[in-house]
Amino acid sequence: MVTWPWQRDRAAARTLKLRSRGDFGDVSRVDFEELAPDIDTFLGQAAYLQLGYFETLSQLIAPTPELSHKESLSLAAGAALIKHRGLVKLIRDRHDDPLEIMLPFREPLDAFRRETHGARPLETMLTVHITAGMLDDFYLALAASYGATGERAAEILRADDDRQALTQIIADAIASDAEWKSLLALWGRRLVGDTLLIARGALGPQTLDAAEEKKVEPVFTDLLAAHSRRMSAIGLDA
Repeated sequence: MVTWPWQRDRAAARTLKLRSRGDFGDVSRVDFEELAPDIDTFLGQAAYLQLGYFETLSQLIAPTPELSHKESLSLAAGAALIKHRGLVKLIRDRHDDPLEIMLPFREPLDAFRRETHGARPLETMLTVHITAGMLDDFYLALAASYGATGERAAEILRADDDRQALTQIIADAIASDAEWKSLLALWGRRLVGDTLLIARGALGPQTLDAAEEKKVEPVFTDLLAAHSRRMSAIGLDA
């Protein structure tokens, strides 16, 4: 079990609002008073997550034989790096050191990447598609808590992720081999719990009372619904 460094003083209460975007469609807004983490935690985690996606996808390029697949991986990796650099610039514009802001999250997020790294390239591609999709949506929801800084972060996170070609690679594998379909469906289901733990760890309080849990539940319900749609779109059952 990882210990998250979110227990910092927060000067003022914040409101977390889940906004409609992409996979979410028409979702109701849900407010979380005093549950959003401090701005350094939000930016540090979000920036390091994008760096992790870049690293994971980059590592897949060399062992991938097909040139077209290499190109798809490079595009997706490049998109993650662009988001990372955008968030790093945002941190610098706040006169903070990006390395200091990200460092507390290196160990737990690296552990998350190790635990969700597949034994096969297709599993790892699915890992990035599923975990990045869920966490980008969740961090977009968090972004509503931070005023103008949050709006800039949301704009960065909404940028094209260039993962469409990766999902096509996965869909083609599923269509050509029923074994891949069952294996990847199982892998996708396994990813959900680990990813929701990361999202839960991004909230401010270490423990939630019953009323706070009730506020959190609709957002996680929406995250799971969006996950199901992502899985269905590539031919997998959630």
